Amino acid sequence: MTTVPTVLDVPEPNLFPDAFPTGGFPRVVWEEGKRPPTLPPIAWTTETTHRDGQQGGLPLTAAEGLAIYDLMGAFTSDSGAIRQAEFFVYRPADREMLEGALERWRGSHPVEPTTWIRATRGDAALVAGLGVRETGMLASASDYHTFYKFTPGGRAQAAHTYLDAVRAVLDAGLRPRLHLEDATRAPREFILPFVAAVQEIAAPFGEDQAPRFRVCDTMGLGLPLEGVAWPRSVPGIIRELVAAGVPGERLEFHPHNDTHLVVANCLSAVLAGCAAVNGTLLGKGERTGNAPLEGVLLHLIGLGLLLGQPDYRALNDLAGLYERLGQGVPAKYPLYGRDAHRTRAGIHADGLNKFWPMYAPFDVPRLLGRPLTLSLTKDSGLAGLIFLIKGHTGMELGKEHPGLRALHADLAAEFDAGRQTAVEWEEIEPRARSLV
Repeated sequence: MTTVPTVLDVPEPNLFPDAFPTGGFPRVVWEEGKRPPTLPPIAWTTETTHRDGQQGGLPLTAAEGLAIYDLMGAFTSDSGAIRQAEFFVYRPADREMLEGALERWRGSHPVEPTTWIRATRGDAALVAGLGVRETGMLASASDYHTFYKFTPGGRAQAAHTYLDAVRAVLDAGLRPRLHLEDATRAPREFILPFVAAVQEIAAPFGEDQAPRFRVCDTMGLGLPLEGVAWPRSVPGIIRELVAAGVPGERLEFHPHNDTHLVVANCLSAVLAGCAAVNGTLLGKGERTGNAPLEGVLLHLIGLGLLLGQPDYRALNDLAGLYERLGQGVPAKYPLYGRDAHRTRAGIHADGLNKFWPMYAPFDVPRLLGRPLTLSLTKDSGLAGLIFLIKGHTGMELGKEHPGLRALHADLAAEFDAGRQTAVEWEEIEPRARSLV
């Protein structure tokens, strides 16, 4: 008995153009009535390469730090994608970076420099008079910290120390930004009263000094899930802070990638009402790294939350700078790794030859300024050769081309004889060009 197919043919393919627009990044299309009411009208990011990136082992001279800051500006332009970058103030090189950044910002640079200090009165004195309008303040929030970082330790002592520093920062005319370190392991009995106390202290100083709060998933233990018990639910923490009177535009989320959830947690924070995500371009930072802002922003573009689109092509120069510093991104790092858009499989190459969007997430050459490329292996087949030759010469050879088949046979013989390394274009270029 013959099975009657239930899949009906159609005259034209449905490529879901609303979700996957030609020439653009993928877009989020909500089902009717399902757009979260907590989604902020506008979202943005803030940068911490000069602080957390350095802390994570990125070696920067003042000149290199300013080169990174300049590339942030080239990437951001007038899109509003990155609003602020934070700097250390403890070493001469860091102060030199900050001074150079402030000079550029007073000109036309779109990213505002801020500082980072520990939440102590002594550190608050360091940033008074530097020319910044806002400073971050490390306020460790979990009992892992408050009980074991201080002597004799405890929540009340920690809160007293932090609030004393907040008063000093406010008196200096700056806006405090409280970094709630280890928030995804912190008791609500500390976070909510502490946040309320900061707001109460700051209230007389006016809107320009209204405090901001950075929710830190310091060990990457937060979850992007609703309904999970405090403190691990990232959207749960954000919702409680908003309900406690902190507007979403005064909240930032700062995660690490220890358990592979960094971008998912960022999106869950935004969906719950947090307007800003703090991280680093290309994900530099402590241990497994900070939120890779280029990835977060790609999805914020898809959500329609950015004022404009940053220039992703500018980050090729940043990847090159890190390579020269000996801190290059891994080969398979998304978007900017050497092999991020490289295929080795013949079936993928065949698909790229026939209709390139079949095996590309979006228009990579146009949006990222990076080519779709291929390395030849024993699995690349004739299609791989055709794709590689076309990519470098613009000429597409047919599978029956005798010279092409001969070249493929010679390569297959090498692999059959035990070759394990891939064949790159440079190795076959003279022979391939003779075929064209």
